[in-house]
Amino acid sequence: MAELTYRQAVARGIAQEMERDPRVFFIGEDVAAAGGVFKTTEGLQERFGPERVRDTPISEEAITGAVMGAAMNGLRPIAEIMFSDFFATCWDIVANQIAKARYMTDGQITLPLVIRSANGGGARFGAQHSQAMENWAMAIPGLKVVAPSNPRDVVGLLAASVRDDDPVIFLEQKSLYASKGDVPDGEIVDELGKATVVREGADITVVALAAMVPRALQAAEMLAGRGVDVEVIDLRSLVPLDMTTVLHSVAKTSRLATVEENPRLCGWGAEVTSIVTEEAFYDLDGPTLRITTPHIPLPSADTLEDLAMPSAELIAARVLQAGNA
Repeated sequence: MAELTYRQAVARGIAQEMERDPRVFFIGEDVAAAGGVFKTTEGLQERFGPERVRDTPISEEAITGAVMGAAMNGLRPIAEIMFSDFFATCWDIVANQIAKARYMTDGQITLPLVIRSANGGGARFGAQHSQAMENWAMAIPGLKVVAPSNPRDVVGLLAASVRDDDPVIFLEQKSLYASKGDVPDGEIVDELGKATVVREGADITVVALAAMVPRALQAAEMLAGRGVDVEVIDLRSLVPLDMTTVLHSVAKTSRLATVEENPRLCGWGAEVTSIVTEEAFYDLDGPTLRITTPHIPLPSADTLEDLAMPSAELIAARVLQAGNA
């Protein structure tokens, strides 16, 4: 067992899969000699050499096009898009080509590739470098979407993503990079589409993703002092989406809240609450609750960014308000 930061876990996860499978290679902007702009890939080029860990030109289209071609020809590439906002520049390749190739060839072509990216707010990068774009990817058939909340899950979910035969968008919440957690020794491999109950509770189910998971846990501790017993679920992936765990929890607690840093319109929480309403309506003792950012570009000023994103205090207050309504 070792204590690693979230950013160190990224390098460990990549190294685990590159060590295991010679078909795995890694490319991106400044990921090799510099170790990545967020220092998530330090030491990889020294360990695996410049053939398997390569810097690319500043072109997201070139990066995604290259890994698509490599995956079509039997390799299992990992690419980095520096900020998830930059998917907007290569979205045609990702959404219209990578996502659809397996379907359009009737399975004759598989694309076992992973596209990693620093995602979300909380790091004062402003509206063009702070978007949480998991909803963009979730809406595209053919893409799997993964977003870990802690270092151990970074390793396990990254391994599962690399070994999957479908393209995976792997989103690392940038404000979590310095966070620490225990990571077991040896190989770690998880299963995509398996949520985790990270806190047992009896009064309300709170479903969260990535950076919202530790905030939901903080809110749960606050609410415990007010006599509210909160169950917290870390979804871990949006595609596949583990609604079985959510529905089982709601059957126990009879209440549901979702917490996401996405703008409210068309957020993943809307999908979760819709399914619960359709499939478990009679288990609910009250309306479902969605806690999101407003439908605005994320500010770069620290006080405004903190105000826009759901905080532990906001989560606790909204849950209490809903319970008293």
